[in-house]
Amino acid sequence: MKFYLLIDLKVGELTHADVGQIDGYVRMYDGLFTEPDDNPTIGLILCTEKNETVARYSVLNDRKQIFASKYMVCLPTEEQLKREIEKERRLIESALEDGGDE
Repeated sequence: MKFYLLIDLKVGELTHADVGQIDGYVRMYDGLFTEPDDNPTIGLILCTEKNETVARYSVLNDRKQIFASKYMVCLPTEEQLKREIEKERRLIESALEDGGDE
C-alpha cells in the first residue's frame, strides 16, 4: 500500500487557508513525484487548536484524503530522547543480526 503522507504543523487554530494550502501541496506533490501505481497522497494538518467547523466542511469535494488533528505542544526531555534512540538502535541491531542468520 504505497502512498505519500505530507504533514503540516500549525501553531494556532485551523483555518480555511490552511486546508487550501495543504490541498495545494498534495496536488503539487502528486503532479511532480507520484507514479501511476501509487495510492493518493494524504495531507495531514496538525494544529494546536482545531476548528471543528473548518475541519469538517472545508475539504474540497474531490480530495477526501486531507485530515486535521489537534496536538499538544510538548517536547520530550533529553533523557527521553536518549532512551528512544537507544531503543531504536537495539531494534535495528537485532534485526540486522536476525537477517544475517538466514
